Amino acid sequence: MIRAPLTWMVVAEVVVVVALVLVAWHAFGGATGPQSGPAVGFPAAEASPADTALPAAGVPAGGATFHGPFPGLNLGIGFWRSRMSSLNGDEAAFEALEWRVTHAVMAAAHDYLETVVLPAVRRAEGGAA
Repeated sequence: MIRAPLTWMVVAEVVVVVALVLVAWHAFGGATGPQSGPAVGFPAAEASPADTALPAAGVPAGGATFHGPFPGLNLGIGFWRSRMSSLNGDEAAFEALEWRVTHAVMAAAHDYLETVVLPAVRRAEGGAA
């Protein structure tokens, strides 16, 4: 059992997978861990009197007319229906692309296994099936 090449291939693959998991764990932990560096302090800025003077409520500044949406959340059903339909269409297209890529990778891995790995293992084990 120890001399079989398939055993060593499985052991090598397990070592590679464990190493990749450890690298990913370290990278994820470093990205989300607490920041140990010094805190960056910004100097306090004082507001000038021109910044604190606000125009009267409801009166456009400079007599300009107001163009554009009103502030706040748009509650119109037509607005949200159009936004969600475009978002759902984009998401469906992305999922279809993911599905095609996944199947292409699976087919390539299966073909590689059938045409390269298994014949090499059979030859190494002396033709035993």
